[in-house]
Amino acid sequence: MIKIKKFCSELPYVGGMFTMKPMVSVVRMAGVIADSSQMRKAGINYQKFNKLIDKAFDVPDVKAVALVINSPGGAPVQCSLLSSQIRKLSEEKDIPVFAFVEDVAASGGYWLACCGDQIYAQNSSIVGSIGVISASFGFEDFIKRYDINRRVHTSGKDKSFLDSFLPEQAKDVTRLKKLQSAIHDDFKEWVKERRGDRLNGSDNALMEGAFWTGSDAEEKGLIDGIGMMQAVMQEEFGDDVKFLDFAPEKKWFGSMLPFAEGDAKLNGEMVIEALDALETKSYWSRYGL
Repeated sequence: MIKIKKFCSELPYVGGMFTMKPMVSVVRMAGVIADSSQMRKAGINYQKFNKLIDKAFDVPDVKAVALVINSPGGAPVQCSLLSSQIRKLSEEKDIPVFAFVEDVAASGGYWLACCGDQIYAQNSSIVGSIGVISASFGFEDFIKRYDINRRVHTSGKDKSFLDSFLPEQAKDVTRLKKLQSAIHDDFKEWVKERRGDRLNGSDNALMEGAFWTGSDAEEKGLIDGIGMMQAVMQEEFGDDVKFLDFAPEKKWFGSMLPFAEGDAKLNGEMVIEALDALETKSYWSRYGL
């Protein structure tokens, strides 16, 4: 339909009757960032969004792509894959990208926000957390107290790296910190590449895991302004701008009800759902949400 209208708008004499309104593609990215095999209800990952992003940039004569982001972070590789795709399409097609933060764009969420040529947030949005975190539990005292015997057999001295059921070893922590440092360096370089001279502060001040409200983030150059997506796009492209939404399809509720799958499978599904919910909550709770 869009292509037909474009063709008609270019016809002599009658083209004015089919004049197209400026269009902005809106890609909504919400939730924890994780590969779909790691978290059943991962909000954001490359597999889920790559085709949507292609479609958003393929709209004829689209004026911009707006990313609406609400994420506490997650897997850095998924962030990198999505960011590379967005920037590649933006540069190839000469289409600007605007990022809009809702409740939070922290850690990996801010990594995605930096895809935008400009970033906007709300005064009370949470922005930043440029760092890397790893969290786990130690159960060695628990299994000792209850006389639980655990048997693990490996080939390779590092295969039981940071085993939660064994005492933490200094060499494992050193190795983990080295891995984290490399990922952190990639994150910092990406922010510097995208924000450049707009950043107002040293690496120690801005890129050691701290996070701020939107108004403070604007002062530090992490975002460009305070504003809602519709208002900013109308200011950029006119009051008659049209928005085309691109979001992952939601599963029909009935498809998630295992009516005839047996009690054992149902119980297993419920356990997995509960674990997913706990892990998701742990991401959001870091920012008081």
